[in-house]
Amino acid sequence: MRTKKVELLAPAGSLENLKVAVLYGADAVYIGGNQYGLRAKAKNFTEEEMREGITFAHEHGVQVYVTVNIFAHHQDFEGMKDYFLKLDDMGVDALIVADPGVFSVVREVLPNMEVHISTQANNTNFHTALFWAKQGAKRIVTARELSFEEIKAMHDNIPEDIDIESFVHGAMCMAYSGRCLLSNYMTHRDANHGECAQPCRWKYHVVESTRPGEYMPVEEDDRGTYIYNSRDLCMIEFIPQLVEAGVYSFKIEGRMKTPLYVATVVKAYREAIDTYFKDLAEFEAKKAYFLQEVSKASHRQFTTGFYEHKPTSNDQTYGHNSYVRNYEFSGVIRDYDDETGMVTVEQRRKFSVGNEVEILIPQGDFITTTIEEMWNEEGESIESAPHPMQIVKFKVPTAVPVPSILRRFV
Repeated sequence: MRTKKVELLAPAGSLENLKVAVLYGADAVYIGGNQYGLRAKAKNFTEEEMREGITFAHEHGVQVYVTVNIFAHHQDFEGMKDYFLKLDDMGVDALIVADPGVFSVVREVLPNMEVHISTQANNTNFHTALFWAKQGAKRIVTARELSFEEIKAMHDNIPEDIDIESFVHGAMCMAYSGRCLLSNYMTHRDANHGECAQPCRWKYHVVESTRPGEYMPVEEDDRGTYIYNSRDLCMIEFIPQLVEAGVYSFKIEGRMKTPLYVATVVKAYREAIDTYFKDLAEFEAKKAYFLQEVSKASHRQFTTGFYEHKPTSNDQTYGHNSYVRNYEFSGVIRDYDDETGMVTVEQRRKFSVGNEVEILIPQGDFITTTIEEMWNEEGESIESAPHPMQIVKFKVPTAVPVPSILRRFV
C-alpha cells in the first residue's frame, strides 16, 4: 500500500527548533503561539518569530501548523477571532483544534483554513472521523489508544481526501487521550490549558494514616493503574506497518525539547522513511541502525504504545523517571571557514580540548573529530568552553554545513 509518500511532522517549540526541524528533513512542523496551545511552558512564538518561522519554512517547501487545541472556557474566546485572522495573514497552513467551539469559530472566521482535529478530541473510531470530515476537517489525529488494526479500519471507512495523522515518537501521556486532572489537582496547573506539571512521572507510595513512615508501593492489576510513568513511544522500526495502516502524517512529540533532540530524531526518521519508500529490503536491513541513531536523543526506555497490543507493565517504568542521555547537546555550529578549516560554535554545554565530539549535519553521516586546540572570540587559546552561549573556534577534518549540531558522547 505504498501509493502515497507520507509526511514527517516535527515539533518546534521555538524559532531555533523550527529551523532545525526544517533543515534536518521535516515535511511540516507544528508550533504554538502565546495563546490557545497545550504547551504553555514551551518558549512558543511571538508574532514576529512566527512570521519569520513561517517564511523560513515556506522557503524550504515545509508547511506550518499552529496548535489551538485547548479545552476552551468562555473567557478563552475573547480575542480568538482576531488571533485567527493574524495567523491567516501570516500564511499558516493549518490549525490543530480539539474543542468544537473553537472549531466553529475557525470555520466562521476562516472558512478556507485547513483544520486538523487534535488527538485531544478522542478520535478513537471512524464514526468520529466521519463526523469531523462532514464539518470540514481535513485531517484526523488519532487517539494514541488505537492499534494498527483500528487505524486501518478508520482509514478504510473515511473519504480518501481525509488524512490520518498519528504520533510515532516521543513522550506518552498517562491519561486517556491526554485528558488528565492530576496536575490541576496537585499543583493547580491545568494540563488542558497547557500547564501540565507531569505528576505522573513522580514516584508514589501509599501511606496508611496510623502507620506513618510505612510506605507501600502503588501496584497495578490487569485493568491498569491511574498513576504510572510511561516509557517513550518509538515506531521507527514499524514504518511499513504504519503506512499499511493508512497513516499519512508521522508525528513526533517534543515541543519542549532541545535542538539536539529535534535534529537527531527528525534526521533518523527522515532517513528511515526515505529508505523504506526506496527499497524495503534495505529498510529491513538497516532497522537496527535507525534505532541506534534515534536513541542518541535523550529518551526514556522505548515502547510501541498501543499499536501492537494494550500496554502492560513492560511498557511502564516504575523505579525511576530519569532519561537515557548518552549524548550531550554541546553547541550549534554557526560558521565554517574554508581557508582555515575552522568551525565557529555557539556553546550550549561545556566541552574541552581533548573531547571527542560528533557534528550532526542535516544530510549525510555525522562527522567525528577530537578537539585538539580551541580559541575564543579574541583568538586566545583556551582549554574549555564552560560558559553558556560562549563563542569558540576549533578545526575540523572536513567542510561542515551551517548550521549543524555539535554533540558529545557521555
